[in-house]
Amino acid sequence: MAIFNILVFPGILFLVAAGLWFEFVDRRMYARMQNRQGPPWFQPLADFIKLLAKETIIPEDANPRLFAAMPVLALTATICAFFYIPLWNTTALFSFQGDAIVVMYLLTIPTMTFFLAGWYSTSLYSTLGAVRSLTQLFAYEIPLFMAVLAPAMLANDWSLAGITKFYAAHPLLALLNLPAFCVAMVTLLGKLEKVPFDIPEAETEIVAGAFTEYAGRHLALFRLAIDIEVIVAGSLVAAIFLPFGLTLPWWLGIIIYLLKITLVVALIAIMRTIMARLRIEQMVNFCWKFLAPAALAQLMINLVVKGFLQP
Repeated sequence: MAIFNILVFPGILFLVAAGLWFEFVDRRMYARMQNRQGPPWFQPLADFIKLLAKETIIPEDANPRLFAAMPVLALTATICAFFYIPLWNTTALFSFQGDAIVVMYLLTIPTMTFFLAGWYSTSLYSTLGAVRSLTQLFAYEIPLFMAVLAPAMLANDWSLAGITKFYAAHPLLALLNLPAFCVAMVTLLGKLEKVPFDIPEAETEIVAGAFTEYAGRHLALFRLAIDIEVIVAGSLVAAIFLPFGLTLPWWLGIIIYLLKITLVVALIAIMRTIMARLRIEQMVNFCWKFLAPAALAQLMINLVVKGFLQP
């Protein structure tokens, strides 16, 4: 049963299918809000299969081992993070005290692979994209960590399953974390490199950023890792900030879980529709001047509330 859970549901096969499906949902909503038709439902799958069939080219001056290993590492880290997140109930496939920190660390690895992939491609465009990815990481990662830290501190638990269980039992306290939820949603745009924080992959400036030299199955794996990261990040936000419907029957819980992911994807599509791309220094200033203080204020609020709740 454990092997089935890892490989099929809610494991790798489910993640791949959900990642491709919600890429379609995101692109279709984004297109409709721009008064365009958008792609058909099978377009993400068709793109993935097409990339797998294309020739894989490694630049002459690139490090071939690192060049080929980075997409696999990004995909592996993203999938591993998913196994520690509660989905439609208050338990995760695997859980231990402190897994919230591990999940945040695992979700940092894909960005590091983007940097290494671009850096070792030895292309000017790839190097610029790599540096921008790393610069953004230092900007949004601290507010995102604090946004997750505040609910964990109030729940007095460093396990995602424990945090979810606490807020499922105290739904009113979950509403207290609304500022942290807003910070998390904005920082997710930076982590997923969506507009207005798609600076590392600004096609009008640096072609495809760190992925400029990638093609074939390597690019297919990178794109799949990004699609799956949307599902993992959405599941993390849903588990911490939207702990509702977790005590219902399993089939109804799955439906509510999918609705939560749809809500997160819809919010991402709306935000990237109404905003224009920022410059890299604007992104860094915004994160440190607005998002970090907002996340810190959430920490202070939760500390005060925790003091009143303790006997």
